[in-house]
Amino acid sequence: MNGRVHETEQQWTVGTAPGIFPSVGHGIALFRRPLEFLKSLPAQGDLVEIRLGPQRAWMVCHPELVHRMLRDSRTFDKGGPQYERLRALMGDGVVTCPHAEHRRQRRLLQPTFRPSTVSGHTGLMAEEAASLCREWRDGQQVDVSAAMLGLTTRLISRVLLSDSLGPAATDEVRHCLAAIVRGLFVRTIVPVDALFRLPTPANRRYRRAVERVRELIDAAIAERRRGTPRDDLLGLLLAASDTEGGEPPVTDREIHDQLVSLLLTGSESPSMCLASTFSLLARHPEVERRLHAEVDTVLAGRSPDVDDLPRLVYTRSVITETLRHSPPGWLFTRVTTRETEFAGRRLPRGATVLYSPYLLHHDPASFPEPDRFRPERWLEGEAATGPNGALIPFAAGSRKCIGDLFSLAEMTVALATIAGRWRLRHPSGRIAPLRPGATLGPRSLTMICARRADAPDGAVPRAVAQVPEAAAGASGAEKAGRDGDNGVHHA
Repeated sequence: MNGRVHETEQQWTVGTAPGIFPSVGHGIALFRRPLEFLKSLPAQGDLVEIRLGPQRAWMVCHPELVHRMLRDSRTFDKGGPQYERLRALMGDGVVTCPHAEHRRQRRLLQPTFRPSTVSGHTGLMAEEAASLCREWRDGQQVDVSAAMLGLTTRLISRVLLSDSLGPAATDEVRHCLAAIVRGLFVRTIVPVDALFRLPTPANRRYRRAVERVRELIDAAIAERRRGTPRDDLLGLLLAASDTEGGEPPVTDREIHDQLVSLLLTGSESPSMCLASTFSLLARHPEVERRLHAEVDTVLAGRSPDVDDLPRLVYTRSVITETLRHSPPGWLFTRVTTRETEFAGRRLPRGATVLYSPYLLHHDPASFPEPDRFRPERWLEGEAATGPNGALIPFAAGSRKCIGDLFSLAEMTVALATIAGRWRLRHPSGRIAPLRPGATLGPRSLTMICARRADAPDGAVPRAVAQVPEAAAGASGAEKAGRDGDNGVHHA
């Protein structure tokens, strides 16, 4: 890539990725070694032509261009192979709806994700995390990926649906997600519909999982209609008429689509981030020691509450660094709604344009030593979104993830709660790699639980606890929760 400062459109560089194969394009590289392929693209230009199957597409490799695209959602709408597949699963909820529908839908859902509402869920977050901690035993091997997905699925289902889904149905959703995540990725990189109509075992598993999630959500909605109104998102949707300005009331189909969208994206992405965090901590004992020191000092053995969150500075920095190093939402598509000039190139209407948080987060021009896991970079005066606005785990612009504050809070509470009680270790010689799919993270991450003998036992008054000097000051992560441009599937 030719530098990082571009004052005119003529200075952007445009190239083509090598290694195109007939029919599948760059699908083989994206399937076999996707992260390496992405990191190779900036050398070809700021905007790089690739092939998704037989279709031409363009990958945006410079953070300034990515922000231009994300801030112009009228021209670069949600679409392309990824969102076509997501719409088949989620319908037209806030995560996948076109630009014309987004403002109305976001306004409808926003009360559930306001800072004050998120703060009110802190106790629920701590309750679910503590419940998980009580299930583990010293020396036990656990599938951390599955445990974190169970945690986040239970939490988001309670926020969206209270107890209408039920424990058994919630667990079934978790199992369905595994098949859905695997199927979505291959449908994005090789968007050839005929392949996915074949009666293969993988296609059948995917279709069954999609159908079952829809059935479970419909059953929860029907159960609520027969029962008592509740103060949750489902209750908000059922009560909404949304007739202001002549707009029609919320339909049953939209209620279904919103719940499916938020349940799936609100469970998968944070679970992958937490699994990646524990895997990284086990490989970086100096980071783990500093995390434990802060958690022990701030919490002193008790569960975190809303007043603790601003004081868990290093804990939040660990989460932010994981989102940079191993972003669950790692590859996204947009589609042009009109012919447009972008980076000095004329793009036709209907062009597929991609961007990758993983690519931006691992560009050494923005993040020195990008492959190194170093939470301290967010305590050293770094901007909340990184240099050039390159940190975008939650996207940017009007389609920035509606649940970003909720996700940051739940991950911080979960990490502080678990780290206050347990160390998780990789079995000897068995470190699960990051596996790209619809999300990025370790799959089937087996780790060994070790109870922390040095952890404080019992609570002390909050006034006694002092934040460690090393963690003083607001981290980039804490600022990112407030700013509008910090970059899981995005709403």
